[in-house]
Amino acid sequence: MARSSTAFVLVLSLVLMIAFADVAQGYNKLRPQDCKPRCTYRCSATSHKKPCMFFCQKCCAKCLCVPAGVYGNKQSCACYNNWKTQEGKPKCP
Repeated sequence: MARSSTAFVLVLSLVLMIAFADVAQGYNKLRPQDCKPRCTYRCSATSHKKPCMFFCQKCCAKCLCVPAGVYGNKQSCACYNNWKTQEGKPKCP
């Protein structure tokens, strides 16, 4: 009896971990129509709004992700963080 209860709890825990891992991975996945509002907020603190919006939307269209906040936090969005210009500088704001 105790053995089957332990096995049930382990299987249930495994199923819940897999379900929550899928939810966590999908958290940053945006739909293309979500890019403009996210980029509007991301670029709200800069004085260079046009280029910021252009590159943010370009990056969002490719990565389907925009980091939280108006600056930094790029580690939450690997594609966004790793996309570089030919000079090796970050492409995404």
